[in-house]
Amino acid sequence: MYRFLGAATRRAVPPESWSGQRRWSHQQSKWTLGHGWVGGLGLGLGLVLGAKLASGLSGATPAPSPGAPRPDESPLGEPLSPAPAPGLPPWQPPAPPPSPSPERFARAIESSRDLLHRIKDEVGAPGIVVGVSVDGKEVWSEGLGYADVENRVPCKPETVMRIASISKSLTMVAIAKLWEEGRLDLDIPVQKYVPEFPEKEYEGEKVSVTTRLLISHLSGIRHYEKDMKKVKEEKAYKALKKMKETMEFNQDKDLKEIGGKSNEKSEFAKAKTEQDSEAKCRNSKPGKKKNDFEQDELYLKEKFENSIESLRLFKNDPLFFKPGSQFLYSTFGYSLLAAVVERASGQKFLDYMQKIFHDLDMVTTVQEEYEPMIYNRARFYVYNKKGRLINTPYVDNSYKWAGGGFLSTVGDLLKFGNAMLYGYQVGMLKNLNEKLLPGYLKPETMVMIWTPVPNTEMSWDREGKYAMAWGVVEKKQIYGSCRQQRHYASHTGGAVGASSVLLILPEDLEVETTDNRMTIPPRGVVVTIICNMQSVGLNSTALRIALEFDKDKSD
Repeated sequence: MYRFLGAATRRAVPPESWSGQRRWSHQQSKWTLGHGWVGGLGLGLGLVLGAKLASGLSGATPAPSPGAPRPDESPLGEPLSPAPAPGLPPWQPPAPPPSPSPERFARAIESSRDLLHRIKDEVGAPGIVVGVSVDGKEVWSEGLGYADVENRVPCKPETVMRIASISKSLTMVAIAKLWEEGRLDLDIPVQKYVPEFPEKEYEGEKVSVTTRLLISHLSGIRHYEKDMKKVKEEKAYKALKKMKETMEFNQDKDLKEIGGKSNEKSEFAKAKTEQDSEAKCRNSKPGKKKNDFEQDELYLKEKFENSIESLRLFKNDPLFFKPGSQFLYSTFGYSLLAAVVERASGQKFLDYMQKIFHDLDMVTTVQEEYEPMIYNRARFYVYNKKGRLINTPYVDNSYKWAGGGFLSTVGDLLKFGNAMLYGYQVGMLKNLNEKLLPGYLKPETMVMIWTPVPNTEMSWDREGKYAMAWGVVEKKQIYGSCRQQRHYASHTGGAVGASSVLLILPEDLEVETTDNRMTIPPRGVVVTIICNMQSVGLNSTALRIALEFDKDKSD
């Protein structure tokens, strides 16, 4: 009440009398009055001054003081913008879409953390690290368990682990860059770049191995298994099994189309077909084939000085299949691709890759070498025959830098995934295309890379196909109000004492969305998981996590 009365008094008194008012205030402090006199005097004075102030303001417009801005000028002396037309809101520049905050994804984080704890406990993994980004922003990264069990060093987002075959996706960027620059032809024999790799024959016929076939594992070059007979038997067994499943699906479909009406003859024929198929599968079932972790070449300790030198491991071996005819996953094929990159770029493979890592801001991604000090590097583990956790043996991965020899963190892998997603989507946004920065790879290049290739397989998700150094599942829905298959790209990895996955779930940019100026790529969810235990399947876990975050994003 007293502050209000004081303010009213100051407004009623002209500025030139402020000094007299201050003297009066100073003098009144010498008076000694009772509390009742002060209250009554203040109330009466306030009422009188308030009435006079109100009557003075109602009929007069105060003149501006010297130096004060005119009503039609800004404080800086510049004319103000004209008032908007009646009924129209004032123009404002479009604000960028809000950045996703971790609080928004609290439910998804809690659910995903619980899932990872379950997976970790189920497989007995010492440590696991996860990273998730939404629309290009990292919203969650966390380590569970131990990076170093002996010294009780916990996992954290900065933990460096083997990323295994995700290295193939990194190598694809180098190949794509050289192709975009016109320095690499994907469809001519690799001998043009690497004459040290001998020309090949298959069943007496000369055949060509090209860079494109190597990328999609269609070259016929072997993997770690050297026994061609075992590999062919396994491929034949899988083909028969798939044929049987297809026949059963078609028979069920035919029965539904005719309303389930079938006579005894058709039932007998169906039963006989099933028996014949089972007999064929039993007779053609291959002998026990070693898995990758039982192959001696996976545990090589020899250091190779360059990519050309590592070719001697397999260059003189026969092709297991005719190039282009069948899919045979081959890390050695990527060792040959490293040599192609060296010759096409004129640089050592690792030097060229480090330039790419620098451009992508992947500051913790390096080739795995034993001697250098690599901060936050985890140790790698396996269980022995007695079920005890032990350290993995020493291995030298210099023979397969391109196919499985890099180390990284979840933060770097998220950056890489978002760079790929940006390049893929930037071409879809026609209205903003000229205003946005270009992607590291061109949109048409990314579309080519993420287009499934015929005659290929995606071992970590049977719904998909292998593309160019990525597995791709396409969008599909067969029945209304039923399961909808989302489009995504991923690559898994398995190395000695390590498992990994990088999964990209793009936002479905419809025509309406691509015309919206607020849509700025990358749009979607990127998930990566790295683990210091081998033989841990992580793709389905990463997909579940991506869908959880996508759900929170949509809500």
